[in-house]
Amino acid sequence: MILFLLAYFGGVLTIVSPCILPVIPFVLARADRPFLRNGLPMLVGMALSFAVVATLASVAGGWVVSANQYGRIAALTLLAVFGVTLLFPRLADRLMRPLVTVGARLSQSADHAAEGSILAPLLLGVATGFLWAPCAGPVLGLILTGAALQGASVKTALLLLIYAAGAATSLALALLVGGRVFAAMKRSIGAGEWIRRGLGAAVLAAVVTIALGLDTGFLTNLSVGSTTALEQGLLDKLHPRDSSAMTGGSLSMMRAKSAGEKPSGENQALPIEGQLPSLDGATEWLNTKPLTADDLKGKVVLIDFWTYSCINCLRAIPHVRAWADKYKDHGMVVIGVHAPEFAFERNVDNVKKALSALKIGYPVAIDNDYKVWRAFDNEYWPAHYFIDAKGRIRHHHFGEGEYDESEKVIQQLLAEAGGKNVPTGMVSVNGSGAEAASDKADVGSPETYIGYDRADHFVSPGGLVRDKSHVYAVGPMQLNDWSLVGDWAVSDERAQLTTAGGSIAYRFHARDLHLVLGPSADGSPIRFVVTVDGNSPGGAHGVDIDAEGRGVVTMQRLYQLVRAPGAVKDHTFEIRFLDPGVQAYAFTFG
Repeated sequence: MILFLLAYFGGVLTIVSPCILPVIPFVLARADRPFLRNGLPMLVGMALSFAVVATLASVAGGWVVSANQYGRIAALTLLAVFGVTLLFPRLADRLMRPLVTVGARLSQSADHAAEGSILAPLLLGVATGFLWAPCAGPVLGLILTGAALQGASVKTALLLLIYAAGAATSLALALLVGGRVFAAMKRSIGAGEWIRRGLGAAVLAAVVTIALGLDTGFLTNLSVGSTTALEQGLLDKLHPRDSSAMTGGSLSMMRAKSAGEKPSGENQALPIEGQLPSLDGATEWLNTKPLTADDLKGKVVLIDFWTYSCINCLRAIPHVRAWADKYKDHGMVVIGVHAPEFAFERNVDNVKKALSALKIGYPVAIDNDYKVWRAFDNEYWPAHYFIDAKGRIRHHHFGEGEYDESEKVIQQLLAEAGGKNVPTGMVSVNGSGAEAASDKADVGSPETYIGYDRADHFVSPGGLVRDKSHVYAVGPMQLNDWSLVGDWAVSDERAQLTTAGGSIAYRFHARDLHLVLGPSADGSPIRFVVTVDGNSPGGAHGVDIDAEGRGVVTMQRLYQLVRAPGAVKDHTFEIRFLDPGVQAYAFTFG
């Protein structure tokens, strides 16, 4: 219920978001008509079509994206005709005969028959829903990421519909107020026809804005009217999450699990949280033959959900690896479930290289279809589930930290299973490079995605341009702002450099800075140079560069580029690529 409320209020807040601006002319163009037979059907059509398209796009393949593009073209054409008929009423009379169901008929039918069919405004609303592209705030990111990982469901569709209903509520208020203003102006100055033509011009301007992609480029990056802080405040109050756990977009998924009782000491009774779900959904197994629940009978099992470019996962792995080594001869099995976040993490060869680099020798299930993820009803990377020898889930922990408590759970479950000479004490872990523990008390920069689906705080002039090459320049950067420089093509989850010499700049506050990068599409290595505050990093260099800031992108993975000694403070980071083709995905900090 809380998530449904969040979805509704997130939609309501879109009225103060810049991305709603192109839609407002379509709505206000009918402000002088009866609300129940014109405004309301239009808003219903808009909400329904947005929910349907967004649901399909979040869980289906490229065919939906292509189909939606054709739908947008048809909707733009329809609304352009609608705008022209507002500007030129005589043209509307001529068009009405051959185009009974589109364009002018939609405009004129409500004028002449207020009590007539609601089909015309409903169809206009459907067209508007095809074109509406909300700014990607935390609430919408929560819903869409949950849809992608949890799969298609009635709940996903309802959440998107409720989000759209929230936006429609705000627009309904604007429509009602606009109608009264329109009526008052007609009575006082007789300017009805000129207002009508002005609205027609506004509709055509909105069509041009959307056709040029300005609604999802420039407007998305306007700081005025941003709802991010408001939405995040709602999430923090109504939908709390473990701040050390990373999910897609750094937000909790469709439903936050109760953390249950945590063990406060040795021999503390542990609750039974459920049975070990099937692992049959794994598409492949590494370091072992496929494992089943029968294979694991009598064993204490630790399930670790992870993905190899996730910094939170990388910092937890030294502990998981140490537990696997310490307890493997005492009746415990560790199983890593690799559930990808980015497309390149679906490549099993990439995962194999990561296992080698991370020295992971325990079994790993490849969960590219998220079937194991959904079987556990999981919501986080990393997530640890502790299963006793009877196949029952007895404890779980999300995110980093509380490693001693987790190891006590392992020891208790092994003792319950009748294990003799179970090792005592806690493992001592000293992770290096990206595996080193975060300086959590002084991390002032959030995980930041570079693809347009989840990009935030992007300040290059003109905003992000979707799915085509564009030359960017650095913008004025405050803390946590970032810019692209040079010729880049930005897609939903990454940016790819078109010509050599491009760079990425970021103003950050943290000890460590990491960037998920990949080489060119043909696998060619990409040379780069890093500067911090305009200088070579020197002693602040990360493990993947030298003191002069030089490094090479050789595979798709997380690269540690900065580890600053001494007191943590604000810095300006820049990475310049000497070769074309690099793929950049996300910044993380520690």
